[in-house]
Amino acid sequence: MGIEIVPVGDKAGLKQFIELPFSLYREYPHWVPPLRIAVKDLLNREKHPFYANAEMELYLALQDGKVAGRIAAVLDKAHNRFHEEKAGFFGFYESTNDPKVAEALLSQARKWVKGKGAEVMRGPVNPSTNYECGMLIDAFESDPMVMMTYNPPYYPQLMDQVGLRKSKDLLAYLSNANTIDTKKIDRVAERVLATTGVTVRPINMKNFDAEVEKVWDVYNSAWSKNWGFVPMTREEFIVQGKDMKQILKPDLVLIGEVKDRVVGFALALPDVNQALKPANGSLFPTGLIKILYYQRLIQSVRVLALGVVEEYRPSGLAAGFYATLVRNARKLGYGDCEMSWILEDNTLMNRSLEVMGAKRYKTYRIYEWN
Repeated sequence: MGIEIVPVGDKAGLKQFIELPFSLYREYPHWVPPLRIAVKDLLNREKHPFYANAEMELYLALQDGKVAGRIAAVLDKAHNRFHEEKAGFFGFYESTNDPKVAEALLSQARKWVKGKGAEVMRGPVNPSTNYECGMLIDAFESDPMVMMTYNPPYYPQLMDQVGLRKSKDLLAYLSNANTIDTKKIDRVAERVLATTGVTVRPINMKNFDAEVEKVWDVYNSAWSKNWGFVPMTREEFIVQGKDMKQILKPDLVLIGEVKDRVVGFALALPDVNQALKPANGSLFPTGLIKILYYQRLIQSVRVLALGVVEEYRPSGLAAGFYATLVRNARKLGYGDCEMSWILEDNTLMNRSLEVMGAKRYKTYRIYEWN
């Protein structure tokens, strides 16, 4: 069977790119269809602020005239400037269970990024580590939580067959807000907040834009030494904030302040995937109604981010955020709580979660190919 790799160059090709997963995942009940309009916005290289510092090319794999796969080749200039390296990335990968299709797609992406000066290609990132990223390599029997990926079990096998190797594993932990033993963390939290003078409060929704601006500075400093971190521009961070505004709960978005200075923040989101799934990727004619209905029934949350500026990390301020998040999640009636993702070699965070009784239950892998 002949395989042809073609660039996406028009609206018809973009539609095929967006629609492919909807046919590939028909036999995978745990896949959560993304909103088509949201995917289209993220792929819009003319309007989305991510592309102010990046280039991307989209490709389709055609096998006997039918779409059998897709991939994005990405050159993230912000990443390369920050890390002082020459890396390229691939993302939005989907394909049939055919090593030849996988090799053709990945080879084309590698060829493109190397043509742009990259010495290594990593992925999947959609389109960077600030968005959905990583390939699920285990625990395929449950739905992904909000902004986490899902893929068929054969995807990791395809990566191995093509010759990609592990770059880094990203871990997800699961606990329940109602069963977490918070006695120790509460004691630590009380001591830390008392000695540092830090006040932890919910985000002020009436002054949302200004709050997002405050958190942006902390985000770019608190995570600056993490593997794979990519600083976000103000415009990109604001877009992210607006996207989340529709689903967030103020008591689950916490800001830590000393006087008027923000020194840390924590972000947990209700697992809106539970509401998106019945909509099957469309808002109309009935998708929006389904989302609004099922949104009231959400019982799980995902902790996406918890960051503290460097000078306050030794104080254990993170405990103050965790304790407050757990109390607020209980108050709001949430149970299951996923903490993700955590770098596999972030020993302090992994041990802290285990002490709290959280269980590691999913692994996502970033691959690389020289």
